[in-house]
Amino acid sequence: MAPVVKELKKHSDQFLCKICVTGQHRQMIDPLLELFEIEPDYDLNIMQENQNLEYITTTVLRESGKIIDQEKIDYLIVQGDTTTAMAASLAAFYRNVKIAHVEAGLRTWDKLQPFPEEVNRKIIDSVSDIYFAHTEAAKQNLLNEGVDSSKIEVTGNTVIDALLDTAKKDFDFKGSGFGKFSLNGRKTILVTAHRRENFGRPIENICQAIKKVAAQFHRGIFFVYPVHLNPNIQKPVYSILNGIENVLLTEPLEYLSLVHLMKQSYFVLTDSGGLQEEAPSLGKPVLVLRQTTERPEGVEAGCVEVIGTQKTTIVEKVTELLEDRNKYLRMSRAVNPYGDGKASERIVKRMLKESNEQSKSQHHPSNV
Repeated sequence: MAPVVKELKKHSDQFLCKICVTGQHRQMIDPLLELFEIEPDYDLNIMQENQNLEYITTTVLRESGKIIDQEKIDYLIVQGDTTTAMAASLAAFYRNVKIAHVEAGLRTWDKLQPFPEEVNRKIIDSVSDIYFAHTEAAKQNLLNEGVDSSKIEVTGNTVIDALLDTAKKDFDFKGSGFGKFSLNGRKTILVTAHRRENFGRPIENICQAIKKVAAQFHRGIFFVYPVHLNPNIQKPVYSILNGIENVLLTEPLEYLSLVHLMKQSYFVLTDSGGLQEEAPSLGKPVLVLRQTTERPEGVEAGCVEVIGTQKTTIVEKVTELLEDRNKYLRMSRAVNPYGDGKASERIVKRMLKESNEQSKSQHHPSNV
């Protein structure tokens, strides 16, 4: 949302823009706010130990509702498929406030893959008034569900806007903490795995596969794994992978560090949704540690491959991408279907149209 915020604030005569964050994972969000020079107007600070989905949903629903009432907003803009976005959208819907959904229309058609995001985004889309779809395929999903085409704008994804802007920023790789690890020409593989559906056996399989490949290609590769703070991830990852010479386990990285590490990587091994879109923009192939993806465009384009969470399959696919130069070149050179870095401009252009229509009757800037 950072590029959208930046673009909205270029039109202060048209929009009164209020920013709300939930404060989940404080050490992860604060550096992002600083990087993108965003000062929240509201910080719910909801993080607590062992929080569950019910707590997040009810707290965000209640607290965001209070803000909507206080600010008397005209539009709520939410992004993606988080529980936060879903709960805030319900709060707006209950108050008859219009909702604009950035990254609308993603679907796997399996309510448990990913969990709970597939249901979250369907709920958000069911109450939205404007749909900013990142691809034509996402638009078609919405049309198939009966959404009026006049309410849909295909914009590309704002994550690409943020990525390309961040990739241009200066970064001291040697002074970042990675500099002390001598790669000696080894290929760096960036790993992220943290999804709820991968808790338990799947994350254990992933780690065992990394351990085997690390031993098999000891002199040729180097894994870097920023480990999510959730104990369901921390415990198995450190139990299986800690102490392996060519596997570096780190705390979650600030976005600037993550982007520049991705630029240095040979390819990306991930269960993330966003990295499936970001890495191809930097020419990095992506192997997806999930059973299915709501981003089939990357698979169709050839820059993404879904490989699941079975140990033998992960080892096979990682090995193949390391050894098969032709496959690597095909994936790294595939055209990223997720945007050109101008999604936020298209979003705000549509919001300006909506604001102008609304201002004719209200005679004041729109609150978003």
